[in-house]
Amino acid sequence: MSKRNTVFVVDDDPGMLRGVRRLLSAHGYDCVLFQSAEAFQKHDDFEHAICVILDINLNQQSGIDVRRRLQEVGVSIPVIFITGNDNPTTRMAAIASGCLAYLTKPFVAESLIEPVNRAAAGTA
Repeated sequence: MSKRNTVFVVDDDPGMLRGVRRLLSAHGYDCVLFQSAEAFQKHDDFEHAICVILDINLNQQSGIDVRRRLQEVGVSIPVIFITGNDNPTTRMAAIASGCLAYLTKPFVAESLIEPVNRAAAGTA
């Protein structure tokens, strides 16, 4: 059985996608990048992914709503939320959705790699 090492990254900022891809690649992870909630929601193969890094503010959509829709259709992939617009209400909603981590941009590399490593190890 092959080890899963793919991380999905959903963010509408191309610079953030590139940076996260470089960081994850440096730590031995493969990435599938999505520039919109729509593109991610059209994806239907979650079997090989260890987790998804999901921006909370995706143009006109909420990453938290995207997470809820995945749960409604039975997709239970660990989620790491990232946001540049932190506030207590959003943070509480993200945590209540069962996320693995909630990070505010900019974040240090280790704060992202640590929950990805936990997801990869199956301890998330």
